[in-house]
Amino acid sequence: MSDPAPSAVRIEGPWTHRDVAANGARFHIAELGDGPLVLLLHGFPQFWWTWRHQLTALADAGYRAVAMDLRGVGGSDRTPRGYDPANLALDVTGVIRSLGEPDAALVGHDLGGYLAWTAAAMRPKLVRRLAVVSMPHPRRWRAAMLRDARQTAASSYIWGFQRPWLPERQLAADGGAMVGRLIRDWSGPRAPEDEAVETYQRAMCIPSTAHCSIEPYRWLVRSLARPDGIQFNRRMKRPVRVPTLHLHGSLDPVTRTRSSAGSGEYVEAPYRWRLFDGLGHFPHEEDPVAFSTELVNWLKDPEPDR
Repeated sequence: MSDPAPSAVRIEGPWTHRDVAANGARFHIAELGDGPLVLLLHGFPQFWWTWRHQLTALADAGYRAVAMDLRGVGGSDRTPRGYDPANLALDVTGVIRSLGEPDAALVGHDLGGYLAWTAAAMRPKLVRRLAVVSMPHPRRWRAAMLRDARQTAASSYIWGFQRPWLPERQLAADGGAMVGRLIRDWSGPRAPEDEAVETYQRAMCIPSTAHCSIEPYRWLVRSLARPDGIQFNRRMKRPVRVPTLHLHGSLDPVTRTRSSAGSGEYVEAPYRWRLFDGLGHFPHEEDPVAFSTELVNWLKDPEPDR
C-alpha cells in the first residue's frame, strides 16, 4: 500500500481548504464563518482536523474560525529546518497577517498551546485573546520537566524522541499504530472514536510527517542547556498581556495538572483557569460540546476576569 499524499488531510466538511504563505513556507488551513478571527493550533500527534467540532461551533457563534496545519504536518510544507518554538510562533503570526486580519484570538492545544503562549509573548499586538489547552506556560513546562520527577516520567515519550531515526520509524510503522495507542492512552474514558483515531494514523504516514512532528520536541529537550534554549526561556519572561483562558483535563496523564496550574503568574491580564473533570489530554475532542461552550462564552465575555 502506498503512503498517503498530503491532500489526504483535506477532509470534506462545511469548511473550505486553501493554502497561505507565511514566514517563508506554505501552510494549509481549513476555515469557516465570518467575524473576528479565531486561529486554532493543533498538537501532537494530530493535525487541523482535531478542531472540526470547534470550527462549526465558532462559526455558528459569529467568528471566522481557521484551523491551520503546523509546519511539517498535514497539508503544510515540510521544511528541512525551522522547528524551534520562536520560528513556529512566527509561522502562526505570519498566517494571521496573511489572512488579512489585524489580530486573532489564538486557541492552542498541546504543542499548539506552547506556540500560542510563545506568540502572545513575542507578538502581542497580533494576539487579541489567548486560550491554551493541556499545556503549561513555556517557563512552567521547562521547570516541571527539570524539577518534577512525576512530570518527567509522564513525558517519557518526549525523552524517547531524542534518539535519531528510530522514533520516526516507530510512529509511521504498521499504518501509524503508535499514534492510535498514544491517543487512546492519553484520553480519559471518552476517547475519540475509532474512525477519528484512524484518520490521525493515516495523516502521520504522509512521508516526512513523523520526522517533522518530532523535531520541535527534539529542540525543546536538546536546547535546555544550550544558549539558544536559555535565551528563549529568558524571552518567555515577558508577560502575556491579553485575556487568557487556560483549559485542562483532570485526567490528563501526560501534562500534569500541577504542571499547568500556576501559569497565570506569567499573565498580566485577566486569567481564567478551567479544569474539566473526567477528561484527559484532548478535552476539545473528548467532550466537544462542553469545551466549545466554555470557549465561546469566554470569547464573548466582555469582562473575562470574572
